[in-house]
Amino acid sequence: MNLPRNIRVLIALAVVVLALAALLLVLTITEATLNIHAHIDDYPAWMRLAWWGGLALGGALTGLLLWRILRSPRSVPTASGAQPRVAPTREELDQAMQQAQDLGADTRRVRRELAELERRREAGEIHVAFFGEISTGKSRLIQALLPDLEIRSDVRGGTTREIRRYDWRSPGGDQLLISDMPGTAEVDGALDQVAAEEAQRAHIVVYVTDGDLNRQQHAAVTGLLDLGKPMLLALNKTDRYSRTELKQISQRLESLLQGRSHAGLVLVSAGGTRQVVRQLADGTEQLETRAVPPRVNDLGAALQRLIDDDPDMLAQLRDSATFVLAASQLDEALAESRRQKADALVDSYAFKAVLGALAAITPGSDLVIQGWLGTQLVRELTGLYDTKPGKVDIDLLLKLVQEHVGRSHTLILAVAGNGLKAFPGVGTLAGGALHAVAYGIIFRTLGRALTTTLATRGELHPRQTARLFEEKLGDDLEASARSLAKLVVEQGRHKQAH
Repeated sequence: MNLPRNIRVLIALAVVVLALAALLLVLTITEATLNIHAHIDDYPAWMRLAWWGGLALGGALTGLLLWRILRSPRSVPTASGAQPRVAPTREELDQAMQQAQDLGADTRRVRRELAELERRREAGEIHVAFFGEISTGKSRLIQALLPDLEIRSDVRGGTTREIRRYDWRSPGGDQLLISDMPGTAEVDGALDQVAAEEAQRAHIVVYVTDGDLNRQQHAAVTGLLDLGKPMLLALNKTDRYSRTELKQISQRLESLLQGRSHAGLVLVSAGGTRQVVRQLADGTEQLETRAVPPRVNDLGAALQRLIDDDPDMLAQLRDSATFVLAASQLDEALAESRRQKADALVDSYAFKAVLGALAAITPGSDLVIQGWLGTQLVRELTGLYDTKPGKVDIDLLLKLVQEHVGRSHTLILAVAGNGLKAFPGVGTLAGGALHAVAYGIIFRTLGRALTTTLATRGELHPRQTARLFEEKLGDDLEASARSLAKLVVEQGRHKQAH
């Protein structure tokens, strides 16, 4: 070790001390054991056995307790790091929809989802969704599987702009509906959700990749596997790889599917053409284009095995995944409804703060002097998100906000002043206009910071909300200041008119 001599001497001394301590401990335990053995040697055999048995049992229980305390908890990882969502029943979904509708949420999208599920049940169709990133060859693979169809594909990628469906009779005579979905991971990502949702609705997913999975692909695959979705991971364009490369990629993909029921890896090739260099007899080289025949028989056979395994299971898993999708859509509808109500609530309190400041004879030096309004704003927002904070948490939040407002007094007034510049002569219309706009900015910023915290955390976190308030207070608030300044002008003119 390249250490200074004094450090090495200290380390050596420490080792000596630890060795002596260990030796002393061993001698002490040995002496105690011999003494105990000598004392109980005269006891009957059953007492000796009971003593040593109890000692061994105590040691085993202590070891078991330590193992349970120190072991790492086992969990099933998902794409987002959270536990897979448990599928609700239809009755639970209906009840949740009714509650959401009572709260004012728009449940039409969820109802359309469930109506589509009923339609597919009645039709008795087996849906197979071809899913994957752009340019992995999904459309060409379907064309190789169904050679009589005309499917437009493009080497530029992203050609499939909508879901296309094709009827196909499997090798075993089953009627399937093949869905060719838009490729994910485009620049704008506009169709990613469309494709992902259709994959959840399908009985079977064929996830097409042309190589090892990247992070986004891994997340998509594990997300579907965690739903119990029957899946075939199709490694396409295998003709481009050597045997060694193909073996390495296959092993990595198979490791992802280990322990997953109703999932398997299939090596395929959609075919096409490939340019090769041909060496002529005179030693010259010539570039040729050769046809590469498709290899999709294993894919058709694997699909047939999944269908034959348990058709009822396919339907049950399809229903469960669709219920999870519907529940997620319901959550989004509730979140959007709450966000809209929260925005309206925050704006109403910002306007109340402005009006309260205009009504005051002399503006207070503390910009959060309107404590009652602040408390009511926090209580109503937390009530909207089904949270009941204690008075201590509310007081702590307002105290932290008040401290930051005191430090940012100049900034707040400057932003308020910029908003008032759009209305020349406003000072003659309303006394304390600058402070009134500042009050409105504070309440609007506080309300939006609290809304964000409640939407992401589900409860009031005073310190996190206060930090978010500080961050948002420095954002571009001139538009907010102008809208509040407009209110000041209107109120001022109303006063003058009366």
